[in-house]
Amino acid sequence: MACPSPTPVLLNKRSSRLSNPLNNENWFLRPVILLPQQPTLAHAQTFTNPIKQSGPDPWVLNKNGWYYYMNTTGQNLTLWRTKNLAQLATAEQKVIFSPPAKTGYSHELWAPEIHFFDSKWYVYFSADSATNVSHRVWVLENTAADPFTGEWTVRGKIGDRHDHWAIDMSVFDFRKKRYAIWSGWNGRKNGQQDIFISKMTNPWTLKKGRRIRIASPQFDWEKHGDVPANWQKNGEVPQVLVNEGPQALQHDGRLFIAYSANACWLDYCLGLLTYRGKGTLLNPANWTKSPQPVFTQFSENEVFAPGHGGFFTDAKGQNWMIYHANPSANDGCGNKRAPHIQPFNWNTDGTPNFGRPIPKTPTPAPAQ
Repeated sequence: MACPSPTPVLLNKRSSRLSNPLNNENWFLRPVILLPQQPTLAHAQTFTNPIKQSGPDPWVLNKNGWYYYMNTTGQNLTLWRTKNLAQLATAEQKVIFSPPAKTGYSHELWAPEIHFFDSKWYVYFSADSATNVSHRVWVLENTAADPFTGEWTVRGKIGDRHDHWAIDMSVFDFRKKRYAIWSGWNGRKNGQQDIFISKMTNPWTLKKGRRIRIASPQFDWEKHGDVPANWQKNGEVPQVLVNEGPQALQHDGRLFIAYSANACWLDYCLGLLTYRGKGTLLNPANWTKSPQPVFTQFSENEVFAPGHGGFFTDAKGQNWMIYHANPSANDGCGNKRAPHIQPFNWNTDGTPNFGRPIPKTPTPAPAQ
């Protein structure tokens, strides 16, 4: 089963890993919109997707009764928090980091994730020094009990010892060991993004700088990456095959990695890797890739190019997924990508069943 392929269009800088042929420094600036007053309690018990009007690469962490949320803004790192995700659009927010000029992380800040490890807060984000080829992953640390206070310190760049292009890092613990997973180039040139994994010696260092490739675009449905001809005139490659945005998902001792496939200006969708259960996570032979996508766009519900999916559990133990999606087929990789959430369940064989994108109608909110 292949994901339907809408017509490719050019939108903004986050359109895959391509440089921006439109020299527009205000690309990520959006008008200020006066929001309505806080919803009533009755309304707060339900949500309607999208839960915020814009938010590429969304991430949620449920910690100490708060839902902490981040998404790509491009120019800074902004943190939101709320007791009720139905109220995310009007939630407390704070810019926790604005990069200084002329550094390796001054431009194109993508896919931030906040984590809590070893009694400290960490944020992983991708950024570059003004050219796409310089994109790498960086780490911030905050020792305060409340991430809205204290000081966020740049711990530095995190990557393999040969310093390859890298984005979309996520970190997880499994069987008392800590791992990083991310999307990167196997070589030095654009054209294909693969999924890599590494053990960690601390929250900002990969063990021995070693990386192992555990997934590459291999099935026909995840090889949709044709680059528009007008982009190629600016020196871009004719095709970019994409596996990116890896996210760990654990259930009953089993481990899965959901990832995003295809170019974000085409039919972005989710694929799934499954750990066999035995042997090291660093052996590609111990992972299997589902032969079909596990979550795809659904035009009937006006949900297109769903991807960059993450996972969280609410106060009652219900599993939820969060992902960005466009409202129409030709919206590409811009700020029309907005965060959607929905509950999911498990198949009898223990694998996740994400279903399909839910309608944009009132739905019971995650438990507080």
